[in-house]
Amino acid sequence: MKSTGRIPSSNPKANYLAHQSEIDESVARVLQSGWYVLGHEVKVFEEEFAAYIGARFAIGVGSGTEALHLSLRACGVGQGDEVITVSHTAVATVAAIELCGATPVLVDIDLDTYTMDPDQLESAITERSKAVVPVHLYGHPADLPSIMAIAHKYDLWVIEDCAQSHGAILEEVMTGGHGHMGAFSFYPTKSLGAMGDGGMVTTSEPDLAKRTRLLREYGWQQRYVSKFSGLNSRLDELQAAILRVKLQYLDQENRRRQTLARTYEEKLSSTSLRLPSCLPEANHVYHQYAIRSDQRYSLKTFLSENGIDTLVHYPVPIHLQPAYRGRLPCSGSLVISEGVARQILSLPIYPELTDEEVQHITEIIVQWDQNKKK
Repeated sequence: MKSTGRIPSSNPKANYLAHQSEIDESVARVLQSGWYVLGHEVKVFEEEFAAYIGARFAIGVGSGTEALHLSLRACGVGQGDEVITVSHTAVATVAAIELCGATPVLVDIDLDTYTMDPDQLESAITERSKAVVPVHLYGHPADLPSIMAIAHKYDLWVIEDCAQSHGAILEEVMTGGHGHMGAFSFYPTKSLGAMGDGGMVTTSEPDLAKRTRLLREYGWQQRYVSKFSGLNSRLDELQAAILRVKLQYLDQENRRRQTLARTYEEKLSSTSLRLPSCLPEANHVYHQYAIRSDQRYSLKTFLSENGIDTLVHYPVPIHLQPAYRGRLPCSGSLVISEGVARQILSLPIYPELTDEEVQHITEIIVQWDQNKKK
């Protein structure tokens, strides 16, 4: 079967085109309103997103990184504190911790879910530990019940990194609704993506919500008068209006991702690839379809030569990257994170990917796998 053209690894333009008339109408509505920052669209989107997640409050901010940063600051994390997270994640997770003046402490991941291994968490806790940031990677929830139990035992804040888990569920609770706070990204390639940067903080605790709202705009309790030092991190009206349109379709589009994932699993189960796992109590939304192979770059090259783009999320664990090597404390040797980073590869998966395209992708992979065995 021939593909009709090059298949991108992600395709935010296709998502825009799928909802073009509604998005264009929402943009025109904002432009005509004359109010472009922290107005009606942001307020209503915050309410709609909070209701979707099942949290009492949602606060729109400038990006996913800033959602994490502001959440940590709202919890009082600062200079001299330690925050425990994983090394197999986007650099943004660690960058947000350092923006607070805190020290990231890195632990290893579970080999099946690629999320924080709770068995590694407790041994990383010290008298300086203040918070835990579990990352719901690739759309699969981290083991929040176990993590929350340990955090409660040691009186630690839990801020969920939900940048890749919009709509994911664990034990009937959506990600962003388990911990003290949740931090979401609306980067254009996310499952719920804006036409630029944007982020959201969720919480059910009124004091944390109030503090986050102040922090996102210079700590102003009244205009131009700062109660404490804050920053400028505001979700703008245009992005909020666009995201209000897209939120209506998120569950439908997540179901499409799950259908595509089932096709991948069916077609690739006989190959040498390690396919994603999903725990029985979890609803995996497949922001990425991340497979593993000992010959990742051979597969990646073969796919590219056949018109299929892929990405590596992520090629180098944080603790081995030039900016962080040797200066961040790690709990244990992080052997699983290092091994996964050498093998992981994200195949194309997005709601607009057609059945014909995913069939073409699987046929090319099977061909590569058979050639490898000869």
